[in-house]
Amino acid sequence: MKSVRIWLWIGVVMVIIQVMLGGITRLTESGLSITEWDVVMGSKPPTTDAAWQAEFELYRKSAQFEKVNSDFTIEQFKSIYWWEFIHRLWARLIGFVFLFPFLFFLNKKKFNGSWIKKLLLIFVLGGLQGFVGWVMVASGLDGDPWVDPSKLTIHLMLALFVYMYLIWLALSYNQTPVTTNDSAAHRSIKWVLILILIQIALGGLMAGTDAGRIYNTYPLMNGRVMPEGAFSNLAEANKLVALTGEINFLHRTFAIIVALGIFYFWKNNRKNSNSTLNKLNHWLLIGLLLQFTLGVV
Repeated sequence: MKSVRIWLWIGVVMVIIQVMLGGITRLTESGLSITEWDVVMGSKPPTTDAAWQAEFELYRKSAQFEKVNSDFTIEQFKSIYWWEFIHRLWARLIGFVFLFPFLFFLNKKKFNGSWIKKLLLIFVLGGLQGFVGWVMVASGLDGDPWVDPSKLTIHLMLALFVYMYLIWLALSYNQTPVTTNDSAAHRSIKWVLILILIQIALGGLMAGTDAGRIYNTYPLMNGRVMPEGAFSNLAEANKLVALTGEINFLHRTFAIIVALGIFYFWKNNRKNSNSTLNKLNHWLLIGLLLQFTLGVV
């Protein structure tokens, strides 16, 4: 039983590492360096000069090369290729880490019918995440030299859902969950979770549109609470990248709403009789302060 929980927690750690690799891939603009989705053969990187040249020629046909990196040498191409390759390879590794122990535990009859269904959902979500990732990459190979911000956000949110689902499984496998009988606390933490998820989605749109680059002061935006002309051309904007000011405003403004929501929850539950819940409540407030500070910095 303990071994199953360890396996699930390993999955949690691997997923959060994958999200971090995805963030690095985004920041280094490496996501469009591999222009094909080959699930099997794509697990092997180029090992010869000819193989590297073939990969580079495929990249040279992409919109990113033509419109952004037309001066790239093959050595510069390698520097972005490796980040995307590692990101995809780690995803494959996660698949293996889930599949083989699952089959082993299944053979050892560690799961009942209900748990088999719960665990099979992980594989469905993993396959869906890989497909969404490729759809996201494909959106930036032709036309605009960047991935579609909405698809990037879906990719991020799906990864977050997998991460949360795995934590829930790890905490609930043959264990009594930490909970409270306070119905008001149950309701309010759900609202806090919804607010956080909305804010993360707005953060995905910020990353996808590079909206974070246009205003480098806080709380004002070029000396204004709201950027000049914001929300005046919504009907004419045919792409999310045309709404960077609005997305930036929404993300930084909604952060205040999230902060107030978490502080309200913390204030109402700071004297919980359950010591574990009390500690988690304080950690939630500390996490808020760190995240808010990092966002501004």
